[in-house]
Amino acid sequence: MDIQKLYSAFLECGSVTTDSRAVRGGEMFFGLKGENFDGNEYALKALEAGARHAVVDEGSAAAASGDPRVIAVSDTLEALQALARHHRENTFVDGKRLTVIGLTGTNGKTTTKELITRVLSVKYNVTSTQGNLNNDIGVPLSVLGVNSKTQIAVIEMGASHPDDIEKLVKVCEPDYGLITNVGKAHLLGFGSFEGVKRAKGKLYDYLYEHGGSIFLNADDENLVAMAADRKGLKAIEYGVDYWGAIVLPSDAGHPFVRMAIPDSVTDSVPEPVEDKDRTENLLCLDTHLAGAYNANNIAAAIAVGLHFGISLEEALRAVSEYIPKNNRSQLEKTEHNILIEDAYNANPTSMAAALDNLAVVQAPLKAAMLGDMRELGPDSVIEHVAVLDKLASMGLELVCLVGEEFRKALDSVAVPSGLKQPLWFPTSDDLAAWLKDHKLSGRTILVKGSRGIRMERILSEL
Repeated sequence: MDIQKLYSAFLECGSVTTDSRAVRGGEMFFGLKGENFDGNEYALKALEAGARHAVVDEGSAAAASGDPRVIAVSDTLEALQALARHHRENTFVDGKRLTVIGLTGTNGKTTTKELITRVLSVKYNVTSTQGNLNNDIGVPLSVLGVNSKTQIAVIEMGASHPDDIEKLVKVCEPDYGLITNVGKAHLLGFGSFEGVKRAKGKLYDYLYEHGGSIFLNADDENLVAMAADRKGLKAIEYGVDYWGAIVLPSDAGHPFVRMAIPDSVTDSVPEPVEDKDRTENLLCLDTHLAGAYNANNIAAAIAVGLHFGISLEEALRAVSEYIPKNNRSQLEKTEHNILIEDAYNANPTSMAAALDNLAVVQAPLKAAMLGDMRELGPDSVIEHVAVLDKLASMGLELVCLVGEEFRKALDSVAVPSGLKQPLWFPTSDDLAAWLKDHKLSGRTILVKGSRGIRMERILSEL
């Protein structure tokens, strides 16, 4: 593959797509292959629709078509990643290589990425990952979205296998890195919690080897230990407790996350704040985010903004204006109930955080509607039983569970003392049908589950 020839063709196009249906005119189309699809079959259709070039696998029908707009390569995914890396290495701002911030973590990646983007946009033209396009296809597409106007790029990286982050950092080549947290997720792929830390830690390894810096949540013992294991890694520390910030209690009048942050916070805090009782010089932050666990995500965004010259007041204003979407930490008041919508994903760590948040919400009637946590391997039953145990301590008026993993957990143990018998449903559609016949009102309801369970299907009935 002639990377320079491919790059020259890309520059003629200016944008990349892997979906022939998304062609509007002038794009470079990549015919990617998966287990159940072959994009090569749609390459000629993409050209007919207006794509300027189509990158296809050698040996495909499109490669044999003789169309001069077709670029044949040995592997289209590898070509996409190589093109992105070349673009990153050849993008400069004021004579200096483009600054790239790479972030990963078990939970909060997308929310934190959105918050960082919102804060940095106060001063810079920012290109960031769209939605959650954070895998081996999404990351190169995000990098290729960088243009001549981009001043900082914020690239989200997801991982479900041990070598995912190691591969993705070689595509986006970050200058700065941030791990939101490490927890129990994708255990089927990582093998163990230690496997999660090793995989996520590849971001720290890359930055250590290339002289980069990390934004480090000094309140997170796992992250602190991971950074300490890489002696000499440059760290910019932050943290809710580290700063002496206060997460204010939520209630019906203030259902979203509220924080009080010392106005002395800067990009370099020499010592953690010990006096948590002081109240002077605190700036109040009101957000549109549901769940106290988002305080760490907010702190991360503020820390990044401060480092890049955004004032604390500007950062707080940017965070306060951010409104979440796509069922991530959303709070919605329907005609009948208050919904805490966190239905995009779930794992043991995020499930525990969501339930902890529901526990402290001040409301007369509270309910939880939870879907299975996927990809937990041999630990699945244990982790779902742990959710049942946590539910038992909360005194909820109603608990609805969806999916086979929760059924296995219910079958394996007696319902914990203190937990009203949960209602179980095979699918979210079954729960939706039950809700249609059993109208609920006056409740504060947490809706959460792994993406594959599709818990968002019940929202219209609440």
